[in-house]
Amino acid sequence: MNKNNHVEKVADIIKVLNGGIKFYEEALNKIDSQSIKAVFGRMIVQKRSAVAKLQPYAIAETGEAEKDSSMAVDFRKTYTKLLSAISSDSDHTYVSQLEEVEDKTLEVIREALEEEQPVAVNQVLLGVLSDAKIAHGEMRSLQKMTS
Repeated sequence: MNKNNHVEKVADIIKVLNGGIKFYEEALNKIDSQSIKAVFGRMIVQKRSAVAKLQPYAIAETGEAEKDSSMAVDFRKTYTKLLSAISSDSDHTYVSQLEEVEDKTLEVIREALEEEQPVAVNQVLLGVLSDAKIAHGEMRSLQKMTS
């Protein structure tokens, strides 16, 4: 039912990415390992780049830039659960919880790709998905290394 120029769910992706950025930024201040801090820094840069690429489409979808970091109701609950689940400041705990954030990021991107999108949006989403898969793989490997 979508028109060929109608954008769907891009604002949701940006909300998840913004939440991930905030979580990675918080984690940077809580972990000890310099190598993990470097990975988290790269994740922040990757997510900010994705937000910048997607923002024009969020404007097309909602009429304004998406700056919100609150998530859709289900992600908000997940995000809160992740934050509250961190009971120690161990590097592994943060890595494990952020790997779950990467799972959610992949999920919302895939949901947007299931919608009928303009060709340009699909191309950007596929690029963002590719980067997100790499980030997810890196976090999964880091999770195994820190366990």
